[in-house]
Amino acid sequence: MKAVLFEKFEEAPKVVTVDDPTPEVHGVVLKVEATGVCRSDWHGWMGHDTDIDLPHIPGHELAGIVEAVGKDVTNWKVGDRVTVPFVGGCGSCPECHAGHQQVCHNQFQPGFTHWGSFAEYVGIHQADLNLVSLPESMDFATAASLGCRFATSFRAVVDQGKASAGQWVVVRGCGGVGLSAVMIANAVGANVIAIDINDEKLALAKALGAVATINGASVADVPEAVIELTKGGAHVSLDALGHPVTCFNSIANLRPRGKHVQVGLMLADHATPQVPMSKVIGQELEILGSHGMQAHRYGAMLDMVESGKLDPARLVGDQISLAEAPEALMNMDKFQSVGATVITKL
Repeated sequence: MKAVLFEKFEEAPKVVTVDDPTPEVHGVVLKVEATGVCRSDWHGWMGHDTDIDLPHIPGHELAGIVEAVGKDVTNWKVGDRVTVPFVGGCGSCPECHAGHQQVCHNQFQPGFTHWGSFAEYVGIHQADLNLVSLPESMDFATAASLGCRFATSFRAVVDQGKASAGQWVVVRGCGGVGLSAVMIANAVGANVIAIDINDEKLALAKALGAVATINGASVADVPEAVIELTKGGAHVSLDALGHPVTCFNSIANLRPRGKHVQVGLMLADHATPQVPMSKVIGQELEILGSHGMQAHRYGAMLDMVESGKLDPARLVGDQISLAEAPEALMNMDKFQSVGATVITKL
């Protein structure tokens, strides 16, 4: 099969031909119809993720068709249209038994713990636990964005942040994750403020339901601006970028007993950000992480998509070929297009 592969961290990936995968007894092989190019893939290529063994094929946001099925798989057959969370559970650890596959002790992640979806085919483990059936009405480019950006945002806003009607929700970073969070928070009735340094992305955030936007590059004190707009601070604030400044400001702009949800990855030099702990203690703030979403929670999200309350198709940006993927991956930290970049062609 054709695939994008890198042999060293920070070295330009190449499109090569490698052997097709075969399914594990509990797994399947998917024909990849679409796969997103995500900042998490860039972190992996940079060597920030210690799970990666070289040489490596990245890619973890994917949708496709079941091509081959392991002998112990009972719920899926060749030809099924599916997607998969970017974190898969083993099915046997205490967290999996409790339904928390997103923090499985023995989790697998395509594109990190094993070869991923920047390829014609990809192997998926524990298929009966981790695969998600796609509605016939959903195209593959849209479905590819669900596994990381959209599902992660859904869990961050709904399950972790518990955002509700009338609350003020602040979203920092209007990339794929942030714009998804804006749409989802608006759908549950929250008043959303979007923050970025790109006016084009802020305009899209407004179109997706943000009641106000702030350009962080032109405001001297962003947390103070949020507190003024919300008349006291955010009930829920998400850092969808993953940077020490956005993390600190997200906590700083909360009202008493507010929730900060860290969604953007904080790796390498950003792994230990400064936290205003006196405010956390004195105002009883909550600091929460959000790490993907379990396959069994996709039903609630997909129901909102099918009802028209959520429209992830609006977040699909450039559609590129596999040959264009290396350049798109290497430039993820320099430039991100409006909407999610998705590989849909060989």
